[in-house]
Amino acid sequence: MRTAALALSTALILTGAAAEASFLDKLKGAVDQVTSGSGEGSGSATTDGLATEQIVAGLKEALRVGAERVVAQVGAVDGFNADPKIHIPLPDQLAKAQDIMRKFGLGAMADDVELRLNRAAEEAAPKTKELIWKAVNEMTLDDARKIYDGPQDAATQYFKRVATPDLKATVEPVIDNALQQVGAITAYDSLMSKYKSLPLVPDVKADLQAHATQLTLDGIFHYLAKEEADIRANPAARTTDLLKQVFGGS
Repeated sequence: MRTAALALSTALILTGAAAEASFLDKLKGAVDQVTSGSGEGSGSATTDGLATEQIVAGLKEALRVGAERVVAQVGAVDGFNADPKIHIPLPDQLAKAQDIMRKFGLGAMADDVELRLNRAAEEAAPKTKELIWKAVNEMTLDDARKIYDGPQDAATQYFKRVATPDLKATVEPVIDNALQQVGAITAYDSLMSKYKSLPLVPDVKADLQAHATQLTLDGIFHYLAKEEADIRANPAARTTDLLKQVFGGS
């Protein structure tokens, strides 16, 4: 225990004593010492005022802050609908019907279904925050090391790996209910009824729930990756005392 603490302290001094040293350098040196070789102890030794627990806590808080920002952004009105990066289009087969209906002056009905898909995603997004936070809280020291050894979106990939099943299980019924509440199912039924009345059109069908669920999660993960990169690189994104203490920044 004492040996591990001394090794950790030495690693932190070597990697983190300089004020300008990056957060990634501090954590990587500390975590590598604790998770390789000696592997004993909780890593409570400190240098320049920071314990390993604080450094890992900084990572977790960064990810919680990022998740909160993302959910607030995409869960707002037009968070999906007005954002071309995550806007949810109609499923491919319905998009073909949409093109056909435009030729008959009926495109507005298909556009309405598309709008309602995005409204359902905006309603479902806030339900994902607690599950993302749960994944953050369960992150181990070894998880942290892998994140820092990985690419700029390594934490987001971690979320995808450990949280996607729970996220889908949570989002699917919310999407289903939201599709009903915002009138997407009624609009879809009306669209299909009108579409089938047109001459010589191919048959189409679509699973709105599965389509909206997957693209809701894709949109959230898209912005989680962006937030992760911002908090790693941009001092202005470090908005809490712990993030400023661990990552640096005024």
